[in-house]
Amino acid sequence: MTTDAASPQLPNDDFHVFDTTLRDGAQREGIHLTVADKLTIARHLDDFGVGFIEGGWPGANPKDTEFFQRAAREIDFRHARLVAFGATRRAGVDVAEDPQVAALLDSDAPVVTLVAKSHDRHVELALRTTLEENLAMVADTVRHLRAHGRRVFVDCEHFFDGYADNPDYALSVVRAAAEAGADVVVLCDTNGGALPARVDATVRAVRSATGARLGIHAQDDSGCAVANTLAAVDAGATHVQGTANGYGERVGNANLFPVVAALELKYDRRVLPPGALTEMTRISHAIAEVVNLPPATHQPYVGVSAFAHKGGLHASAIKVDPDLYQHIDPECVGNSMRMLVSDMAGRASVELKGRELGFDLEGDRALAGRVVARIKEQERRGYTYEAADASFELLLRDEAAGARRRFFELESWRTITDHRTDGGMVNEATVRLWAKGERVLATGEGNGPVHALDQALRTALERTFPQLARIQLIDYKVRILEGRSGTQSTTRVLITSGDGRAEWSTVGVADNVIAASWQALDDAYTYGLLRAGLRPEE
Repeated sequence: MTTDAASPQLPNDDFHVFDTTLRDGAQREGIHLTVADKLTIARHLDDFGVGFIEGGWPGANPKDTEFFQRAAREIDFRHARLVAFGATRRAGVDVAEDPQVAALLDSDAPVVTLVAKSHDRHVELALRTTLEENLAMVADTVRHLRAHGRRVFVDCEHFFDGYADNPDYALSVVRAAAEAGADVVVLCDTNGGALPARVDATVRAVRSATGARLGIHAQDDSGCAVANTLAAVDAGATHVQGTANGYGERVGNANLFPVVAALELKYDRRVLPPGALTEMTRISHAIAEVVNLPPATHQPYVGVSAFAHKGGLHASAIKVDPDLYQHIDPECVGNSMRMLVSDMAGRASVELKGRELGFDLEGDRALAGRVVARIKEQERRGYTYEAADASFELLLRDEAAGARRRFFELESWRTITDHRTDGGMVNEATVRLWAKGERVLATGEGNGPVHALDQALRTALERTFPQLARIQLIDYKVRILEGRSGTQSTTRVLITSGDGRAEWSTVGVADNVIAASWQALDDAYTYGLLRAGLRPEE
């Protein structure tokens, strides 16, 4: 691995974007990263252009030790410097003899982050040592690592609580780290309980009292981690720590993406390489895939709903100027604006959504009015189109044509569930339909009645429409809507399908879950055939 002097650099070292997804983010409940996962995420973060990637705690577990070994061989970092995380030497142990400090050096990471106690109660109760020994532990470890050519950052754990209880001692930890050669002293809101005004005042006071270069590490337990991070920047911090998508212990860390977006777009501070910000949405979703968590739909800047508009009042304004209801151009962060169609929609919403789908409705106010009226009636019955764009497009096509033009006409369908005495279960479906003038009867079996119905429909149509072979059912959701009682309630089904190039969603509503599923399947295959370039017979 290259030394820090030869490492890739941002235009200057005046401001640090420091990512700790691979260490602190990996502590989130439900995240279990393999070494291969960590290497993949590190590549994504380097592509995004962060300055520092904290890879883990070498020596603490075999996985993190292996990560540093493989990262040195397998990743050619273009923007980031790799950081090893560890603790100060143990109390009463010579720093040169401490095995975990040696493991930090053995990692060959050019930068080391040390966690240090800055709250007097934690020193005495958790470390079980004296306040004076803790200061020596900080200073000794920083000097030792600096003597071996490492750049050192010190994370002052529980700093804001420690400063509130005993400001003199908290400041003495900052001074000990800075005077020993730490490049940055990071003030950590470890319990996540601080609020922005307190963070601002504390950072200003610490800067004035110590003159040290300060950073901020904020947990999100009070929902203020991003705000606290920006408050620290306002107060003079020049090093921000966060995680991709806010992953982390308990409720998480400061989400690095809105922090960076705010710095670039609101503060006009260049903290990423040119053009990197437009990759933010892609990077966010790619990392979510690696950790096997669905991307948060309502996450600021990068969520699929971040620039989605539903209300008719909003749509009317956006039709005039999108900036009237958007704080930035979504393309700045690699996202896009979406119009949602619902019972809140007015003519402007429908016209904008139609334009998004390639239909110009502005010149046909009567058509737009019919579409609005039909949407409102359908949603009264339980349909929803904001999550079913394909069904909305078919509805729009129906209104434009005056009727549904079909690839096939249903005669009947039937499903049977056979529960056997041995506990086994067989689900069978039969479909009778007409396609291109031919009557077709087909059966299918599946692990459930809807699966069997899907198989029967596919069998019935694939000979006439071989394009269906590429279409797969990807997701299936059922929601019981408000109804008379229990099993008599109305059911809504949402189906997501795909053809390997794109995905689309369709909706069905009925008193019977199978009937609702049939409607959604009918729309799914009809839309898939339209995507394949086919046109139904006149």
